[in-house]
Amino acid sequence: MEDRTISTQKRPEEVAVDAALRPKYLADMIGQDQLRNNLEILLEAAKLRTEALDHILLYGPPGLGKTSMAHVLANEMGVNMKITAGPAIERAGDLAAILTNLRKGDILFIDEVHRLGKVVEEILYPAMEDFALDIVIGKGPSARSIRLKLPRFTVIGATTRLALLTAPLRSRFGAVYRFDFYDQPALEEIVRRAASLLKVEITDDGAQEIARRARGTPRVALRLLRRVRDYAQVRADGKITASVAEDALDLLEVDQQGLDELDRKLLRAIIEKYDGGPVGLETIAASLSEDSGTIMDVVEPYLLQLGYLDRTPRGRVATRLAYQHLGVAWTGETTAPVQQPGLWDESDE
Repeated sequence: MEDRTISTQKRPEEVAVDAALRPKYLADMIGQDQLRNNLEILLEAAKLRTEALDHILLYGPPGLGKTSMAHVLANEMGVNMKITAGPAIERAGDLAAILTNLRKGDILFIDEVHRLGKVVEEILYPAMEDFALDIVIGKGPSARSIRLKLPRFTVIGATTRLALLTAPLRSRFGAVYRFDFYDQPALEEIVRRAASLLKVEITDDGAQEIARRARGTPRVALRLLRRVRDYAQVRADGKITASVAEDALDLLEVDQQGLDELDRKLLRAIIEKYDGGPVGLETIAASLSEDSGTIMDVVEPYLLQLGYLDRTPRGRVATRLAYQHLGVAWTGETTAPVQQPGLWDESDE
């Protein structure tokens, strides 16, 4: 999955470029209008009270800007942000070290917060609720517990799997916001802004062509822009037009709907090997030699949004739209209604 052109996973060489393209303040954010309006109120209220932000949980498919939003909130509040990830905090002592180094108002951003260990979560509960850190000193009968006071800080958690977050941890977040896929105009604006920052000449129809195939995801749009820029510099005059973008993306095997080879392989596997479904996730993963978590978190959300795939209690089903897209003759009715575009069911395992 790391080599997919449309993968939402970042390559190391892209981190610096993404940081340069990342919006600095809320006014720079494009799209997610409802979310931005809610955060504007949250920020203004915290500034008026001169308090730290309430703990915030951001969830939704990868690549939609959860990490960028955490940076924006830190910039808006004028505070420092410590960044970590759920799998990186293996022991309670690791989290205790992070918490004791926080200053008043600081933000602790935890990516993949659903992957925190149970022991680590037990330390985080009182820290989030009472701004206190409970430490046990000594062992056996002589052991004693002391409570250290912590400055008021903010935890911002990000997750693609809200359903895997434990109920006690979820309840400690005072604000929970969902990121939706971006619409076409927002993605076009994102592409034009990035092209300007990268000093790449691009036409409106060139930006439209890239945005159309970006799967509703800014991270994918920026990755495609970089690949089209390379093509334009080598095979064209350096200017990205609709025809240049179309030729470059066709060469990358990203079709008009933004589907790449893995997306089409998944749909073909369900249609040709399993008669359109229903078929279980693990069976699909085995047939494609891919990790089931990758398929569910990275591949399926966009197929669900387009209405090409449906999740049912019995398994995955390819819809009539998937048959039409692949040019395969429709063989009958699906076992469940087609999911409406734009829906994201993070609780469906």
